[in-house]
Amino acid sequence: MFTGLIEATGSVVSITPTTGATRLLIDALIDAPTLTNRWRTGDSIAVNGVCLTAIPVDNPNQFAADLAEETIARTTLASLAPNATVNLELPTPAGSPLGGHVVQGHVDATGYIESLVPLHPDLDTTDWRLTLEVPAELSPTIVSQGSITIDGISLTVAKLHSSLPDRSVRLDIAIIPHTYKSTNLHTLESHALVNIETDVLAKYAAAQRTASHDDWLTPAYLLANGY
Repeated sequence: MFTGLIEATGSVVSITPTTGATRLLIDALIDAPTLTNRWRTGDSIAVNGVCLTAIPVDNPNQFAADLAEETIARTTLASLAPNATVNLELPTPAGSPLGGHVVQGHVDATGYIESLVPLHPDLDTTDWRLTLEVPAELSPTIVSQGSITIDGISLTVAKLHSSLPDRSVRLDIAIIPHTYKSTNLHTLESHALVNIETDVLAKYAAAQRTASHDDWLTPAYLLANGY
């Protein structure tokens, strides 16, 4: 499990298709010295919000991960270019403070950046407004002031714009200067694709709301409630 608090960034070395899974190689020498040598074979690591299995390589400052077909279809990882900046997070140890929110590393879909604009003239201290378009099917699990994960970053939905059924959902997110500078956000441009994971608690709530009437209206339920 992760919390969406990015520990550091790394960079893509290569993405190599094979006859099986696609091999992703990440370098963490410069951007993530605190993570170097902390992964062992089989350890989980989140790369842009995608939970992957780390495979150490000869270079101790790098690690590899294999991308399954489902991962390629559902995330942006296979489309990353060499030298692209990626967000890195190791799993949260049991008992550690949850500074963000519960993040599984199971990406629901990709969305695209409509805009990322500074709100003040001083670019060193300004906060930013990120506007995203996400698939309509994610709408039941996105609420204003609720949590959402963008490329592995735990963020809060500042405003959820109304949308027509079967149309993409548009939402605004407030980005503080620290988040902008210490994640991959400062490298992204308009229309860049990002990985989206909605709040797991909202997913369970949505599943309960959409359960059919007959799922809970059973003889046992009626008897227990005096019907």
